[in-house]
Amino acid sequence: MEPSLCYLISKRFIILLCLYTFLFTSILSSTHPLCHENESSALLQFKQSLEIIEPTKIASWKLGGDNTDCCLWEGVDCDENSGHVIGLDLSNSNLYGSINSSSTLFQLVHLQSLNLALNDFNYSEIPARIGQLSRLKYLNLSSSVFSGNVPSETSQLANLSSFDLSYNFDFGGNGNYILKLGIDFTLENLVRNFTKLEYLDLSFVEITSTVPQIMSNLSSPKSLVLIDCGLSGEFPISIFHLPDLRILKLDDNKDLNGHLPEFQVKSPLEIISLPETNFSGKLPTSIGNLRSLVDFNTYQCKFFGSIPAQLGNLKSVTSMDLFGNRFSGLVPSSIGNLTELRFLRLGYNQLTGPFPPQILNLSKLTYLYLAKNNFQGPIPIYNT
Repeated sequence: MEPSLCYLISKRFIILLCLYTFLFTSILSSTHPLCHENESSALLQFKQSLEIIEPTKIASWKLGGDNTDCCLWEGVDCDENSGHVIGLDLSNSNLYGSINSSSTLFQLVHLQSLNLALNDFNYSEIPARIGQLSRLKYLNLSSSVFSGNVPSETSQLANLSSFDLSYNFDFGGNGNYILKLGIDFTLENLVRNFTKLEYLDLSFVEITSTVPQIMSNLSSPKSLVLIDCGLSGEFPISIFHLPDLRILKLDDNKDLNGHLPEFQVKSPLEIISLPETNFSGKLPTSIGNLRSLVDFNTYQCKFFGSIPAQLGNLKSVTSMDLFGNRFSGLVPSSIGNLTELRFLRLGYNQLTGPFPPQILNLSKLTYLYLAKNNFQGPIPIYNT
């Protein structure tokens, strides 16, 4: 073979080898980016500030050996291009201790997701510096024993799509709320900037105010859960018409008044839960438009009047609890159309007449409670 030909072959081989090496290195770097030293240091200092009970997700957080890259640590998610820490999921990690404003957690300014749920932060307050994590889209601090006032700086988190502060409650103590909105920081102040919010859960956060009309102006909520918050006043009926709202839970707000709207044909509502509130009035016949509804709960409310036959249109419903209202008249035979129904409670109302034999159509029904009504005649029994 001539020298010039050998040279050409060798040159092409070297070029191909270099190209292969470049591509292989690029793939590795994009798949496993080395996290930034200041961020790995911040994570380690955060770990050291807490008492940890094994087992825990953060046991792998240490430098040396195969642990140099914090992007490979459990619970840590990095941007595949920049290597910055963008996600931290430390839920149910057996963490104990306090988080204060000097915590290195707040040096992770690129965070888009932070989940500290199901830990024990020993009644510490949520630091005001949480507002500096302006890129957060997901924030979950539920069931983690935070106490005191929710800092007003949380309202600066305008990119949030999911916000959960629920169940920070002293179940083992005197039963009081331990996390609350301050006098000068109302629910309206909190949500005013949350224009991208899809999921909100403030259950057991002491709010003790009305539900602001501004909440019906939010464009994208899919789930609003405000259980036992001390809410009062009139619930804005327009919230029921939010175009993407699927879940509405207002349980145990005993001073919260309201009534049901005329429901739209294309309403996506799946859960309406109103037990132990002051909601009242008649069930609208348009409730039959809620074809996606799976759970309808008016336990111990103040609804009255007849149960509309259109309730039989709710063919997706699996649980219906109308206990302890003032419903009267006959149970409509259309109830036999609810073939997915598993739980039905109609007790403690003023219902009369024979119970419709169409109840026998409900082959999936496992719980039925009818006590303290004025039914006449035998109740049909489904035999398996």
